[in-house]
Amino acid sequence: MVTELHRSIAGEAVTIRPIRITDAAMEAEFVRRLSAQTKHYRFLGGVKELSAAQIKELCDVDGRHSMAFVATVKRDGGEREIGVSRYAPNSRSDVREIAVTVADEWQHRGLGTLLMKQLIQSARDNGVRELYSIDLADNAGMRALATDLGMSALTDPADPTQVVYSLSLQ
Repeated sequence: MVTELHRSIAGEAVTIRPIRITDAAMEAEFVRRLSAQTKHYRFLGGVKELSAAQIKELCDVDGRHSMAFVATVKRDGGEREIGVSRYAPNSRSDVREIAVTVADEWQHRGLGTLLMKQLIQSARDNGVRELYSIDLADNAGMRALATDLGMSALTDPADPTQVVYSLSLQ
């Protein structure tokens, strides 16, 4: 498994690496900086800020059943998170729910695709056979990303305002 990727996006050096439990403050700041619309799409509703327990849970991954990759840039002598992709366990051992979030100023630059490709490779390496995401139907950015990744889309039978995207890894 690759521990770090370094890419240039729009002339800036971007690092993509697994999230660490010590990234909690950086993750909290990332969520705080997201626009209301990006938070709405990520959390499927109105969320202003996450609790310390929620942030800790997002940063505490085991690398097999749960995984998250952060994209960071250097700012003011430290790392600044600009995106994150993650998967979490499902009731089936070979299926994971995914999410991807990109900071507003970094959207539409290919960062979401890079983060998801890293996540998909990790899932394959860990025997995951299917990934899925539940998103709001009006989320055009996620729709474009899902199409780019070859994911199928179905209207959520429990909620017509949501779409379930899925990707078979077999």
